[in-house]
Amino acid sequence: MNSLVRKAPFLILLVLFPFVTGKYHVSLLTEVVIFALFGVSYNLLLGYGNLLSFGHAMFFGLGAYTTAVVLHHIPGLGFFPAILLGTGCATLGGLLVGFLILRQKGASFALLTLAFNALFYAMATKFTFITHGDDGLSVIRPKIDFGIFTLNTSDVVVFYFVTLAIVGAVILLSWYFTGTAMGKTITLMCENEERMKFLGYSTNTTRLTLFTLTGGLAGLAGSFYALFFCFVSVDAISIAMTTTVLLITFVGGIGSFAGPILGAFVYIYLQNFLSDVTDRWQLFMGLIFIAMVLFVPGGISKLLQDMPAWWRAGHQINADKTGE
Repeated sequence: MNSLVRKAPFLILLVLFPFVTGKYHVSLLTEVVIFALFGVSYNLLLGYGNLLSFGHAMFFGLGAYTTAVVLHHIPGLGFFPAILLGTGCATLGGLLVGFLILRQKGASFALLTLAFNALFYAMATKFTFITHGDDGLSVIRPKIDFGIFTLNTSDVVVFYFVTLAIVGAVILLSWYFTGTAMGKTITLMCENEERMKFLGYSTNTTRLTLFTLTGGLAGLAGSFYALFFCFVSVDAISIAMTTTVLLITFVGGIGSFAGPILGAFVYIYLQNFLSDVTDRWQLFMGLIFIAMVLFVPGGISKLLQDMPAWWRAGHQINADKTGE
């Protein structure tokens, strides 16, 4: 509860942001919120569960494509049913894929996730009667009808608040999950799996639960991605999208819950800045990623945590010199 109170000023700032800036920056922040959830889902898998996946984009893309397809083929489908279908399909995908591959560990597991991602990508490319292949699918955001009033989600600010309310609530629930008995079990399993087995815990069930949960969270992010861009293409399910979430998580800080949120903010704003400056922005993003891994392995969150200690150490050194 105290931690949530400390985050209150940040939440208030997010609510007030659209009233003090233009629609362009509101749109950017909406994208940050969506990719923050995507990063949080991957961080739960890797940072908390020690499961390195090269195919997390399959669930992101599955959520995005399901949302786009149902809106495209079911006239009059509402905003929330489309999101629920996208998230549910990704969750089911996580359950099925996890059941098939979670008996493997280490490099074998990572390569199997890559293979399944390639399979989903091929399906998105070849099943043109559903996905429209390389041409992609256009999406029209449905309005949200509460009976008394209607929210026009085509408005940038309205969609931002809807995204912030739903995605923000899910991120907070994910944070709460890390403190539950299941969340602590996942952390302890990551530290010493053999001991957890000795104590009677089913580590296979725990891993499958985590894999399914993170697949659903990635699917929810994918659903909002489709609605945000009003378009879905094979890019949403490509290896490049997995690379994006890897970059977001590593830059923010693996194992720190706030890390991917910081990483999403830095990635989205830095990408937009560099893409305006040069056509070779991917090269500079890659160089930044390499520098972060080599010199700041704990990510931005670890850097921010260490700064007060560095300041105190520097202040103490200066005080000692003055005393001499």
